[in-house]
Amino acid sequence: MGKSKRSKHNRSSHGPYSPDTKFNQSRTSTDPPPKSKMTKAPQHLPTIPFTATDRVLLVGEGDFSFAHSLYNHHNCSSLVATCYDTTVSLTEKYPQAAQYIRELEAAARDDEAADFEVLYGIDATKLGKGGMASGGKAVRKGAFDKVAFNFPHVGGLTKDVNRQLLVNFFKAAIPLLAAPAGKIVVTIFEGEPYSLWNIRDLARHVGLQVGTSFKFHFDAYPGYRHARTLGNIEGGGRWKGEDRDARTYILERKDRGATQAQPFRQKKRKAESSDSDQDD
Repeated sequence: MGKSKRSKHNRSSHGPYSPDTKFNQSRTSTDPPPKSKMTKAPQHLPTIPFTATDRVLLVGEGDFSFAHSLYNHHNCSSLVATCYDTTVSLTEKYPQAAQYIRELEAAARDDEAADFEVLYGIDATKLGKGGMASGGKAVRKGAFDKVAFNFPHVGGLTKDVNRQLLVNFFKAAIPLLAAPAGKIVVTIFEGEPYSLWNIRDLARHVGLQVGTSFKFHFDAYPGYRHARTLGNIEGGGRWKGEDRDARTYILERKDRGATQAQPFRQKKRKAESSDSDQDD
């Protein structure tokens, strides 16, 4: 079988366009000045926190469309993509997942640069701790440049349960980060109830800090669709995650070394400030 060719998607530069202005050489001092052409405002490119050389662990994948997009459109070829669902429940909830997985597995066979693993039944709070839900050797060997969790949510439960989910995920992910600069990438929707989780506060409890945050652009990941925790809505439904504003947080070790987790206690807090680190 021949090697499949990976398409390279070079992001084009979107700088301001400043056309040359030509002046009439015969213009006298009494002539009105020429009208200057408007300079277009610079367009901001979406921030992509992944590079082609990153070793990436994806947890909580829904239908694996995000992993599929990272490989095909951002040249990320070293991926361990995991989901919480078993193989059976995954295909029941997200029938489209089968196609994404087949294509990722085909790439792993045919592309010499590809290093993929697709794992099922993986608990984001038990990563690398042993047992079937921890991810086994593929996860336990760690050294990940990025550990990413898109839209973590336990499905219709309270704020405190989702806060605890994130804290336990952070604790499990920290030992798996490449030293010294491995990072945790978390994307959540903006507004309540998500702002009430106060992700910056949760990070501090486990020795992390938010290095930066920025708007998440769904269209920066072609083919990716937000997958609801409970599965596809029959008939498609009106609610689509792609229609909502979302923000990505990049978390890093405070000391860029070993971290000492602090005990987590639920506290009543005001909603997290919506001030952005970046406005792109």
